[in-house]
Amino acid sequence: MPCVSPDGKPTSSGMALLRSLRGKASSPEEVAGETGQPLFRVRSGLRELKGAGFVEEEAGKYKLTKEGEAALR
Repeated sequence: MPCVSPDGKPTSSGMALLRSLRGKASSPEEVAGETGQPLFRVRSGLRELKGAGFVEEEAGKYKLTKEGEAALR
């Protein structure tokens, strides 16, 4: 399932990943545990969201960018 739609907005699965990162940085494993999505899908989704500018990665943990926070409003 894609996490970013062709128009550049997060899909429902992308929004679930973004919500799991609200207020904290998390590893893909932590996001998978929180969302109940398979780890391979979470990793793929986080890469996609990173490429679209919604999240950034630092030391193996992902956190929201300003664009990611705005998408949650």
